[in-house]
Amino acid sequence: MLVFRQLFDATSSTYTYLLGDPASRECVLIDPVFEQVPRDAALVAELGLQLRWVLDTHVHADHVTGAWRLRERLGARIALSARSGASGADRGLEHGDRVEFGKRWLEVCATPGHTAGCLSYVQDDQGRAFTGDCLLIRGCGRTDFQQGDARTMYASVHERLFTLPQACLLYPAHDYRGLTVTSVGEERAFNPRLGGEAGEGDFVGFMNNLGLPHPKQIDVAVPANLRCGEPAGGLVPPVEPDWAQLRYTFGGLWQIEPHELANVATGVQLLDVRESEEFHGPIGHIPGALSLPLGELAARHGELARDRPVVAVCRSGTRSARAVALLQQAGFVDVANLAGGMLRWRAEGGDVVGAGE
Repeated sequence: MLVFRQLFDATSSTYTYLLGDPASRECVLIDPVFEQVPRDAALVAELGLQLRWVLDTHVHADHVTGAWRLRERLGARIALSARSGASGADRGLEHGDRVEFGKRWLEVCATPGHTAGCLSYVQDDQGRAFTGDCLLIRGCGRTDFQQGDARTMYASVHERLFTLPQACLLYPAHDYRGLTVTSVGEERAFNPRLGGEAGEGDFVGFMNNLGLPHPKQIDVAVPANLRCGEPAGGLVPPVEPDWAQLRYTFGGLWQIEPHELANVATGVQLLDVRESEEFHGPIGHIPGALSLPLGELAARHGELARDRPVVAVCRSGTRSARAVALLQQAGFVDVANLAGGMLRWRAEGGDVVGAGE
């Protein structure tokens, strides 16, 4: 069964899609967001996948793509429409092309109208299609800038997307109401702009009278996306922690491996959030660790210095993950969780004191 995940960026209401071939472990990401690259990279790693392609449905105006950053980080290749006007891609796509990942593929379907270079990607079995901003759930993308054209969009939807199987699931690049998926049959019947008996003239009249303001990020997003998201002109990637080699998890926290903690232990604050009897129990504790049970952390986090990194520790890494979240909510910036907790620390030969006291 195809590996499939739908991810969401709340700031821009953007959906990112991961599709992977379980046999080869190769995967693709569609419409990644620049700021969400650590999350996406963590998911790829945790699922044991290799990112082969990063695909954009079009040159976005409301967020900066994560394509360039993912290529730099994971060695993926970038592909988008050859008619997008963007530079820096590894492949320019045309209607009818295939983007392969292992034994699976996506077929490229040109669906201009929102922009001149809009693409949709159709899964090889036509069970899913990823429609970008061309066709949204009970709506569609705007057509009033970036070479947009309402008549062109009407043709794209009716001649290419609405001719897919009725049961084909449609996944858009955005939704602003919390909706996640629709189908060809649903949109043909119920889309208020393009479905039912709506003709081309009806649609054009509707789109020409939307009166929408320009996207807030357009002046930053479009120039950056014409470079496939490569930073320039003052746009700097978010700073990642430099006090240790950390790993970002899909669950949203930074983790430090036991061997790396051993390398930096003298420069960090070790916070053991187990109960006192555990701290002095058979497993022992790491030398220099502060014992502060998780239930007392909210009231006592003032005992920790804010100008030194904090590494939270517990038996297995579960309670300490909660401690990391609590410290972040309290304004601590450099905080990480010890992966695997004391169990892994001991198993990998880390120093222990206090066992059995």
